[in-house]
Amino acid sequence: MLTNIPAVKLGMIAVSRDCFIVSLSKRRCDAVTEACRAEGMDIYQCQTIVENERDALKAVDEVKAAGCNALVVFLGNFGPETPETILAQRFDGPVMYAAAAEETGKDLINGRGDAFCGMLNCSYNLGMRHLKAFIPEYPVGTAKDVARMIGEFQPIARVLLGLSQLKIITFGPRPQDFFACNAPIKGLYELGVEVEENSELDLLVAYKAHKDDPRIPDVCADMAKEMGEGCYYPEMSARMAQLELTLLDWADTHKGARQYVAFADKCWPAFPEAFGFEPCYVNSRLVSRGIPVSCEVDIYGALSEYIGLCVSGDAVTILDINNSVPADLYQEDIAGKFPYDQTETFMGFHCGNTPSCKLCQGRAVKYQLIQHRLLEPKDSEPDFTRGTLEGDIAASDITFYRLQCDSEGQLRAYIAQGEVLPVKTRSFGGIGVFAIPEMDRFYRHVLLEKRYPHHGAVAFGHYGKALFEVMKLLGVKDIAYNQPKSLPYPTENPFA
Repeated sequence: MLTNIPAVKLGMIAVSRDCFIVSLSKRRCDAVTEACRAEGMDIYQCQTIVENERDALKAVDEVKAAGCNALVVFLGNFGPETPETILAQRFDGPVMYAAAAEETGKDLINGRGDAFCGMLNCSYNLGMRHLKAFIPEYPVGTAKDVARMIGEFQPIARVLLGLSQLKIITFGPRPQDFFACNAPIKGLYELGVEVEENSELDLLVAYKAHKDDPRIPDVCADMAKEMGEGCYYPEMSARMAQLELTLLDWADTHKGARQYVAFADKCWPAFPEAFGFEPCYVNSRLVSRGIPVSCEVDIYGALSEYIGLCVSGDAVTILDINNSVPADLYQEDIAGKFPYDQTETFMGFHCGNTPSCKLCQGRAVKYQLIQHRLLEPKDSEPDFTRGTLEGDIAASDITFYRLQCDSEGQLRAYIAQGEVLPVKTRSFGGIGVFAIPEMDRFYRHVLLEKRYPHHGAVAFGHYGKALFEVMKLLGVKDIAYNQPKSLPYPTENPFA
């Protein structure tokens, strides 16, 4: 269960232009409420129909008193453009606008609402006031259509609410030669996200203070239940539980005025020797409950993970866009079985931070092979480099995405939908064979051309539509995606 993301409480206010019949807007709003509830969505319907500015103030007070933190403004008819946009100005939370379609050709006199026209004036007035609101792709529809739009608005609202109350806590600078994920924190403040930067020593001191914490045995028992016998190191569980409690307590005592937290922690090279284990498995456990812990102090990686948690309502991960799929593996397991060229496939990898619920059977807590080579005696048994959660990532639809602040201080993002293939990787770490249509072109003309780092966030499902709307509402101007061949990239050589 994700406990570190907001619960969205929807409110809906109907508006009516004073020269139209107010009962038309009321009746249509009633139908939308009924359609929402038929879809299992709880929504508070404001009893005040907004026709003027005083109504707007009264209606905002009403939905706030009802505990609503996200608002749907429904144009049951043409709507009054000034009062209806004042709603977005006065409401402290995400706002969506939608409008009623005409219902029947048999009642186009008293039953005609002209909301199709009204949405134009509404949009114009929002722009005049420099207000941001979610407007669906086609924002005019029947009660069922509008209920569907409201369902699409919910995860978008959850992200906006979450980011407005998010603090990202970091421990340590990025490792040497891994500067690629370093980025100006200016972009965080533009998004309304707080950041707290700490030393690795701060974490070590807090960790030592948790020695013999009475909660450790319960955490160890939960780890054993999660992994199953033979799939973890029993003698290391207490140390790892100690770190888990340290991070949870730090989050609780350091979130300050914010409600939600994410971590970006330094995990090598000094960490394993100082703490006695690799932190990857602990990181995986925290993200499974909605608290991202990005590797290698990747602040924007943690931010991206948190966005994915809010959009999907499910666990996410962060991976290196790591290595190509060898030709022999492609020919044996992919060619002719899946509709992808070899260059549309790659392996997404990290040491072992992907939640266990997203890995295939056979997952286990193991050791970090690369760190073992670097930090422990040659040919020795792994010791403090143990603690990674390893296994092939289970087959699934995925969205690979990232929100980043570039070296010039500009926010930019990419979003690409694809899948994890049910193909054995024959490798180590938390790893999967990924396939994204036109990945080769996307890799060259987005990831390389726009200088993105090697880390990408992964949501387990196709969430590109919601993520794209989120990025727009966050003010991101450059939102890249894996374009089809019929739509060349600006830098793509037409003669290639």
